[in-house]
Amino acid sequence: MAVRLCSAQVKSAWNNPDANLARAETAVARAAENGADIICFPEQFATGWDPAAAGPAETEDGPVVRRLRQLAAEYGIAVVGSYLEQHDPLPKNTAIAIGPDGSVLARYAKIHLFSPGGEQRACTPGDALGVFPLAGMRFGIAICYDLRFPELFRAYARAGAGAVLVPSAWPCSRIGHWELFIRARALENQMYVAGISTTGSTPAGEYCGRSLVAGPDGEICSAAGRGEECRETLLDPGAVETARSAFPSHSDRRDDLYSRFAGNR
Repeated sequence: MAVRLCSAQVKSAWNNPDANLARAETAVARAAENGADIICFPEQFATGWDPAAAGPAETEDGPVVRRLRQLAAEYGIAVVGSYLEQHDPLPKNTAIAIGPDGSVLARYAKIHLFSPGGEQRACTPGDALGVFPLAGMRFGIAICYDLRFPELFRAYARAGAGAVLVPSAWPCSRIGHWELFIRARALENQMYVAGISTTGSTPAGEYCGRSLVAGPDGEICSAAGRGEECRETLLDPGAVETARSAFPSHSDRRDDLYSRFAGNR
């Protein structure tokens, strides 16, 4: 059975979690009414992304996570959101997956920090995958800049993921790369890759939306425009299985050689 994903392409009111969580409730309610199984929000949607001006970090059950858990349970829909997680000495840029009963399914701290924007000076990188099952499908989580690193998505494929959700704050200045990376990561791993980005202007930059989902054949399943919208896409586990069995390129990989090549750097 297909999983219905809602990509919530929303603007963030700068450093105003209350306003952004109110906006999130509107999106969650609409997605649940439309029969979505899961909704995903952009990177750091509760405050807006900017390592240089990040708001206070939260505990694992701080106000943002607590409210997202309440919304998931109230509306009976899985929710993927993100927050700045307390960690010593620097916080983590963390995404969290919450089940339709309000339970935490997975956490993922961004592994590849955006060094061109100074994120490595403000955050601690993660060191683990974030994988969770939902409605007969296995999901992974990556965050924005992670799209540039194919090894992470290969690791998710090996962990059994049929889809990877990528909450992002992808700027207009590099929007040409956005579709290329999403489609490439989907095609090379024969999985769904859903990039959910923000839109509008913040002190950190200009964002163009363009949230999109690519299927296991690398083709675009759905694509949003520039403005705010919640776009729904059906993710079919059977399509992943069919793609991988019809063209089993994964079995032709030479991981024995790749690891040796990497060791010779």
